[in-house]
Amino acid sequence: MTSELGLIIVGDEILSGKRSDKHLPKVVELLARRGMSLTWARVVGDDRKRITDALRDAFADSDVVFCCGGIGATPDDHTRQCAAAALGVELALHPEARDLIEARMRDTAAERGETFDPTRADNVHRYNMGVFPVGSRIIQNPYNKIPGFSCDGLGGGTVHFLPGFPVMAWPMIEWVLDHQYLHLQRQGIWLEQSVIVFGAMEAALTPLMEQIEKAHSVKVFSLPSVDHPEFGRHIELGVKGAATAVAAAYQDLLAGLREHGASTGPEMVRR
Repeated sequence: MTSELGLIIVGDEILSGKRSDKHLPKVVELLARRGMSLTWARVVGDDRKRITDALRDAFADSDVVFCCGGIGATPDDHTRQCAAAALGVELALHPEARDLIEARMRDTAAERGETFDPTRADNVHRYNMGVFPVGSRIIQNPYNKIPGFSCDGLGGGTVHFLPGFPVMAWPMIEWVLDHQYLHLQRQGIWLEQSVIVFGAMEAALTPLMEQIEKAHSVKVFSLPSVDHPEFGRHIELGVKGAATAVAAAYQDLLAGLREHGASTGPEMVRR
């Protein structure tokens, strides 16, 4: 079974509008560079039950999921605890995470000209950032060494937990993609081809779309627009999938549009 890709974004600040989400468009971009695409995305507030439910769903499926936010050690950070609850396991200080966190604290003390004191209350508290569900694997953080973690569910799903800060999360996502999921990358073999169709209704084109999907191993997509600044009211109609399959399917799509007497405009290719 081919793994599908999902994204969970955690944080009240996104739902309240205090901050605009940047993770979804960036993850779409990072995946597109590798010939990959998201199947689903979900935004959850800082509510333990909702986070746990979202993670339980992720672990129950065979998807690869990135979860951004809530892995810190302040009272409004719940993701680590919810991950353990969703998996039905205990939380424990990960030994590698402990070493990385301590290395960060030592670096910070040195930068300030201070002597590192591991017994100081704030330093003791910082070790909580390495308390992960038992069985977790570390994700290195090149920005400040404070790691993320990955967990596998019994249903086959894997969730990679990352900080909410883009400057940390995005390079960590790239590392995971390029070290663990090269086999899912489709650079050069995945293709989208589409054409602008003027003055047509989606309902009238649906039989053609269904015919293309039945005859070819591709997905057909239809993106209507009512106020495009250049094309006005139109539909971008296209096919996506393996390059070899797309080539034939797209020609059949164009032929079908000609049979419908459709008025077409620019054609586009995305790899």
